[in-house]
Amino acid sequence: MRRSPKVVEKVPSDLDTALATMSAEALREVVREMLLELDDRAHARVVASLIARAARTGVGWAPAPVTDEQVAEVLAFVRAAERVGQADPSDFDEYLCRGSAAFLRKDYASAHRIFGALLPPIGEGNIDLGQHELVDEVLGADVAECATQYVVSAYMIAPVAERAESVRAAIDEVDSVGHFWEPLREMERVAVEPLPDLAAFLPRWRTLIESKPATKRTSDWDTEEDRWLREVVQRLEGPEGLAKVARTTKRADDLRAWWKSLVDAGDWPAALKAFGEAAELVTDKDYARGEFLDGAALAAQSLERKDLAAYLERAWRASPSMSRLRRWLGSAGTKAALSKRVGEALEACPKQATRQRALLHVLSHDFAAAAKLLASAPGLGWSNGEHPGHLLFPLFTQLLGASRTPARSDLDPMFHRGADLDELEAMTTDPEEPRLTTPEVDALLGLAGVASISDTTSRRAVLAAMKKAAESRVAGVTEQKRRRHYGHAAELVATCVVCGKTDETKRWAAALQAEYKRFPALRDELERAARAR
Repeated sequence: MRRSPKVVEKVPSDLDTALATMSAEALREVVREMLLELDDRAHARVVASLIARAARTGVGWAPAPVTDEQVAEVLAFVRAAERVGQADPSDFDEYLCRGSAAFLRKDYASAHRIFGALLPPIGEGNIDLGQHELVDEVLGADVAECATQYVVSAYMIAPVAERAESVRAAIDEVDSVGHFWEPLREMERVAVEPLPDLAAFLPRWRTLIESKPATKRTSDWDTEEDRWLREVVQRLEGPEGLAKVARTTKRADDLRAWWKSLVDAGDWPAALKAFGEAAELVTDKDYARGEFLDGAALAAQSLERKDLAAYLERAWRASPSMSRLRRWLGSAGTKAALSKRVGEALEACPKQATRQRALLHVLSHDFAAAAKLLASAPGLGWSNGEHPGHLLFPLFTQLLGASRTPARSDLDPMFHRGADLDELEAMTTDPEEPRLTTPEVDALLGLAGVASISDTTSRRAVLAAMKKAAESRVAGVTEQKRRRHYGHAAELVATCVVCGKTDETKRWAAALQAEYKRFPALRDELERAARAR
């Protein structure tokens, strides 16, 4: 199991110093001792990695040679295993390691024969190793690594003029056990030495990929040929070549590859133009167009352009989402400017975008309108990105002056159950990558001067809407027996009681509990939520 980055950061800072003080022999002793602590599968993976690193250091060491007799032994083993349809995974491990040893010695012919015999049968299911689903479950050897070594071996032993066809044939043989998202990168990653005559191979590889009928590559679905073509075009022609492909196909993935190459190169002026052009080429795909306009805004932000707000507005209008709305509104420097944008956004915001409309109503101090959206929201469907509940419940709680219980994260406005696709993607984005500044809702409230709900009429409307939403939630989860969501429904009821602070609200909660007394699990959750508050 890999350690998470957060755990790695907690390693004592003097580790590097401690390692630097140890002699080579002391480090070897530590490695040998630590290997004894590993299970068989982890032991095999670590040993294989150590051997591969040693062979690639350039000091001239290589594993022991693999003889013709040893190769013949592997071929005989595979024939016998195919006859009975099964084999011992430990034997398979041993022979895969033998193939890797030949590969690391640059004995590509032997490696090609060994891997060519071992890998296709387990990929096609002709030999059962006792796994439940994947062969990685029972093998210590890295099968995907072996598959890539097989493809590199095919490259090395083929004549220059036939290498493209040989590589493609090898990938087809082992693609069920290998990973070939970007074959060139994968081949170079495992190669013991630079791939010879690569300059001659690349044009032939491109021609072979492009020989597949164009009709297979013009659909919206990204095929392996699409990915492979982009990889080799970038090698041969750089961003200019990717631009030609993207302009020809107008496919979103090809357009993404084009501007990503510019972003990776830090060429923001060119990226700004590319994002704009990409948005025009996918006018029939709102989400992709919004994504590309986000990219244009990112480029404008990186270039510190004064018209950044115009790019943010264009992205939101093209594909309205909560993230885009927050960015556009947040770029307003004053309360007056924000108020103007809120009014413009309310006129343009789609009716079905209830979470965005709810935020706009709150920012415009129209709490009654926001309350109507909450009251009319369905009891089920809180996971929908445009359900207003996850936003309005905590906001109303805060604006009514009630304390919030931090223990339950599912009431937070940005909690993933109530997040749109943009927000979900932001959670998984590499933090090192450049990203658009997206203000939190609290920052927008501060800029708009929304600190509380003071007038009695609005407070009553808001509390009534919260009760209605809680009742709908309880009814929905009980009717559909959504037991995992009973706790959430109970939290809503308890929140209403805290916000109401009256005997009337307490009687309402008691009546609701009595109405659903036939649901003991819900009753328990209601009691727990009430105690927590």
